[in-house]
Amino acid sequence: MARIAGVDLPRNKRVEIGLTYIFGVGRSLSSRILKAVNVDPNKKTDQLAEDEIAKIREHMEKNFPVEGELRRTIGMNIKRLMDLQTYRGLRHRKGLPVRGQRTHTNSRTRKGPRKTVAVRKQLKVSK
Repeated sequence: MARIAGVDLPRNKRVEIGLTYIFGVGRSLSSRILKAVNVDPNKKTDQLAEDEIAKIREHMEKNFPVEGELRRTIGMNIKRLMDLQTYRGLRHRKGLPVRGQRTHTNSRTRKGPRKTVAVRKQLKVSK
């Protein structure tokens, strides 16, 4: 089983697809990495030799931030925005959409499930 950047690549998938299981690696970056290290993208991850895995791992460590390093960088960028109290930082802090989407009807993913407000009935006072 191939293990790159702390992630076990899935068995029996093409290497080009298997690399996308790593945070920060998509299809285009995956194909660029495989082209740079001369590995066939149609090869299955089970069939990778140890030297090919080592070449892929080494190339990714040198050239691209992935997994923990990338998550840490993104987290620090968001924290910086919140500390500076920018508009985007305030939206992150409040848990609202950051990129200008409307919130009147949508954005349930960011806001979470609806919080229903109970309606209180007026009690009639009898004299």
